[in-house]
Amino acid sequence: MPTAILTGQPVPGSSIETDLRSLGFDVLTAAGTADAETLLAAVPGDERVALVDSRFVGHPHALRLGLTDPRFPLAAIPGAVTAQPAGRQALTRAMARENSASGGTAGGGAPARARSSVGNIDSLDSLAERVVGALDADGADVHRPELGSLVAEVPADPQARNEARQAVAAVDDEAVRLKSAVKSRDGFFTTYCVSPYSRYIARWCARRGLTPNQVTTASLITALIAAGCAATGTRGGFVAAGLLLIFSFVLDCTDGQLARYSLQYSTLGAWLDATFDRAKEYAYYAGLALGAARGGDDVWALALGAMILQTCRHVVDFSFNEANHDATANTSPTAALSDKLDSVGWTVWVRRMIVLPIGERWAMIAVLTAATTPRITFYALLIGCALAATYTTAGRVLRSVTRRAKRTDRAARALADLADNGPLAAFVGSLRSPNTRFHPSSPLLLAVFGVVVLAANVASGSPWAAAVGAVIYALTSGLALSQPLKGALDWLIPPLFRAAEYLTVLVLAARADVNGALPAAFGLVAAVAYHHYDTVYRIRGDAGAPPAWLVRAVGGQEGRTLLVTVLAALLTASQFTVALTALAVAVALVVLAESIRFWVSSGAPAVHDEGEPA
Repeated sequence: MPTAILTGQPVPGSSIETDLRSLGFDVLTAAGTADAETLLAAVPGDERVALVDSRFVGHPHALRLGLTDPRFPLAAIPGAVTAQPAGRQALTRAMARENSASGGTAGGGAPARARSSVGNIDSLDSLAERVVGALDADGADVHRPELGSLVAEVPADPQARNEARQAVAAVDDEAVRLKSAVKSRDGFFTTYCVSPYSRYIARWCARRGLTPNQVTTASLITALIAAGCAATGTRGGFVAAGLLLIFSFVLDCTDGQLARYSLQYSTLGAWLDATFDRAKEYAYYAGLALGAARGGDDVWALALGAMILQTCRHVVDFSFNEANHDATANTSPTAALSDKLDSVGWTVWVRRMIVLPIGERWAMIAVLTAATTPRITFYALLIGCALAATYTTAGRVLRSVTRRAKRTDRAARALADLADNGPLAAFVGSLRSPNTRFHPSSPLLLAVFGVVVLAANVASGSPWAAAVGAVIYALTSGLALSQPLKGALDWLIPPLFRAAEYLTVLVLAARADVNGALPAAFGLVAAVAYHHYDTVYRIRGDAGAPPAWLVRAVGGQEGRTLLVTVLAALLTASQFTVALTALAVAVALVVLAESIRFWVSSGAPAVHDEGEPA
């Protein structure tokens, strides 16, 4: 149980102790600075601890935001400071310094003057504030949450205390908490058709002790049931599938709102939320394809194409963001224009809807599933996603060529990890002489050349020509990553590699023209896409790329591409289908086992991924 140490002179009628206990804290009272240091030392090092001024007046949610958020080792609001185990040493040092400076005064210092939740702190009279000042002086990273209209003050006298209490009464703590549970930036459909009521579902869940991970799992199960309904191929099944898909999305919004409402953030939760979104959508594509097949219409190629397009869209976003995550001089006229458009209300919603974010996309899929056929649904999805991909990619290219950003080694490493080159490409890259100097744009040019050769050879219709194209592609992949990816457009390399690998599998499976080939290809691409999404979320969580052994075990993107083309050339169509199925199962088992092991046992700090609208 976390421990809160109250410091300073107690105030009759104060609710601070009750508020802290309601947040789960065991409350101790310190007689002075020396006593506070003794109590702090007695709290086990693996528990959260907080120092709170007894004179604190404020909203319970202000205390919740300042003292219970698991994402930050150190956090503070006016009159209170907290440390998790990772920040405990810094807090202990700061406390020792203040005890030494004050000589262990009984009251922990002179009476504090008023503090505003949004203004500047004008003195360091209370022990909690002096400790925060010492932490700042030590260079510690102390998180200070945005309190907005919430009150958090340490009044100096009875009049100030009365004014602070009136300010607390004037603001509805629960209304602020509910409003802050909703993401500040979301799609039109989510903002106006889901969030107005899903926030109340989140509160209902919180009051019954449900966790965000449980709601996330319920959303996945609902989507899988929806996919099963779609797989029946009946009109009733399609209608039920559409309704369940919408309900799954409502739950998908609810889990994040529950996390923000109750501050239940976790590494595992962020991973589940991110990966389950893709699992739900792609499982639903498979359900639609199965349902269409029951009606005599084969749309597996469309389902696989939709999954490929959607995955490549995400990789464009991920690669661009990683390339510019910590770039210096990171401005451009295009970015300035975008910011200007965001200041005009109606353009904000138009631009968010153009990219067909998840809310609009799922609503479109649900309505079309219920009212039309799987083929029409996939046609609309492919057209909409293609337009959205063109819009977003063009915008990112314009930003990249007009900005004069200097990209860091970290960004180059992230792009190389996202590229997912395997042992074959790594061997080719190691053969390049250190004295060789390519033009800065050469990595992208080499990647484009390899992709074009591969595409042309696969399109030729000759199985062995495709295999030769894959060999050339593997060579250029290795050469492309033999130097840091710091060019203006080098972030395009990972999505190019994704498109090359996935589309090669799609074309070769379609050309096999036997039952089961395209479903097997769908399974293989889904397993590989999971590996690529897992890589993204590890990097974004500052957990690093997947281990090298995993990349070697699944062959890397160039190794898998070469293997699939060789199998297509050597085997009959039926044998090729069996090989694709076996490869899909093998990749899925390896990447899932390692991913689950990592995220369940990861020591990465708690995070909450707000996610992309797309």
